[in-house]
Amino acid sequence: MVKFAIYNTKIGYLKISYIENKITRIAKESPPILDFGKRSDLSDDAIEQIDEYLEGKRRTFSFPIFIEGTEFQKKVWRQISMIPYGKTASYKHIAELIGNPKAARAIGNANNKNPLAIIIPCHRIIGANGNLTGYAWGLETKAKLLDIEKENS
Repeated sequence: MVKFAIYNTKIGYLKISYIENKITRIAKESPPILDFGKRSDLSDDAIEQIDEYLEGKRRTFSFPIFIEGTEFQKKVWRQISMIPYGKTASYKHIAELIGNPKAARAIGNANNKNPLAIIIPCHRIIGANGNLTGYAWGLETKAKLLDIEKENS
């Protein structure tokens, strides 16, 4: 059974979902929030690491995760996870790296379904022209995350 806990962070409320001993989803929540869920050592550890990241004190995460998705999505997410802290890549570049140069739109769709935002750094994906493009948590949050990384690289 999936459990969750909601925490207030410097980028808003984050819902950390977990099953047994693995984090399965990180989502941004909007108030009003009626149920803050059930905190656990695992969710507390995850949010502590995320808070450290948001403070510019952490670049990688060490809590256990479980990712559900199609094989294509997982391939895209693995490639996105290889983008170094403080760097960006385009949808087109990711498509080329996975051997499917015409799949930029599909890369965008997979990116949009990323269940572990920040951990799988989908905020590092930008348009081919260098502009910020869609982000499930909003372009303002995307810009904030990129600024944190730029300032601490």
